[in-house]
Amino acid sequence: MERIIGTVSMGLRAPIIKEGDDLVSTVFDVVKKASDKGDITLRDKDVVCITESLVARAQGNYVTIEQIAEDVNKKFDGDELAILFPILSRNRFSILLKAFALTGKKLHICLSYPQDEVGNWLMDEMDLFNSDVNPYQDVLDMDEYKKLAGDYKHEFTGISYPDFYKEIAPNSEIHFLNNPVDVLKFTDQVLVSSIHTRNLVKRQLEENGAKKVLKLDEIMTESIDGSGFNADYGLLGSNLSTDNKVKLFPRDGQSFVDSLQKRLIDEFGKRIEVMIYGDGAFKDPVGKIWELADPVVSPAFTDGLVGTPNEIKIKYIADTELEELSGEERDKAIREKISHKADKLIGKNETLGTTPRQITDLLGSLCDLTSGSGDKGTPIILIQGYFDNYSDN
Repeated sequence: MERIIGTVSMGLRAPIIKEGDDLVSTVFDVVKKASDKGDITLRDKDVVCITESLVARAQGNYVTIEQIAEDVNKKFDGDELAILFPILSRNRFSILLKAFALTGKKLHICLSYPQDEVGNWLMDEMDLFNSDVNPYQDVLDMDEYKKLAGDYKHEFTGISYPDFYKEIAPNSEIHFLNNPVDVLKFTDQVLVSSIHTRNLVKRQLEENGAKKVLKLDEIMTESIDGSGFNADYGLLGSNLSTDNKVKLFPRDGQSFVDSLQKRLIDEFGKRIEVMIYGDGAFKDPVGKIWELADPVVSPAFTDGLVGTPNEIKIKYIADTELEELSGEERDKAIREKISHKADKLIGKNETLGTTPRQITDLLGSLCDLTSGSGDKGTPIILIQGYFDNYSDN
């Protein structure tokens, strides 16, 4: 029979995970139950995806704001510290700022404008456009910002983030700037708090005379008094857990995905891939916010998920090479072309319009959209048919 259904993404409900749980066994049991009771047949190249928060929670990868403050004070010896280019977020950054305020240092919170790195707005863009402010050169203080932005509130949260951050850290001054080097007007000790531009910003500061520059991924890279930590990402990828505790990005993810993959292959006799996913890599078309506030979409995945898709664009082929063929002839020809496509299609015309992104970024975005961020209760995602194509029956 002709196959009709292609890729399917299914959210699997899981029990509430707590520290110390055997997550490999828990996820395995959920997948097996879905297979036994859900009329699902596991196949080669199916992908089982687990949200990063489950992995971190099972590991107990948490840290208190006091422990963060201790690590910051250990790594910065000055009385003043610049917090450069943090994103505007109650969940992601406000708890970290609370920790930085506990250091007792005078903080210089330096916000990029008119928006942060991931697209959260600090002002109406037209107000900036109609002003005589040059965002590439001008450094604003709070009064100058208020004169420009008025009583601007974030579209989704209804919060004035400069006011909110000042309330969290009363021992701070807030500045608005876009040239990283301008931060050196206030202090030569800087904690780069951006996510995706962090390495470039650190390099710019070091080449312009900063005394001490660290990034968020260089804080909490080791345990303090038995705390959690992340040797690779530090505070990046962290989330608010409680009023004084932060959940870090999971560590040792590779051993987890490899162990789970072995259990699944042993049980089902199929080459099933496994990955941990966090934020998807997509942009909201209304709020203009880029979803990816984690340092990567997937911190760990099995070998079969390495690489980028190698696909031809059906629409392009149909409108060019197959334009003169009838319906059945056209279908047969496109299947034949797909089944005999080259192993590497990079730069070929037949790839025009395809998406040259990492497979894990594409899958992670699909997972994030499937699981949602609220009360769906499906932190495990089963993806089937993703690696199939139009020529597969």
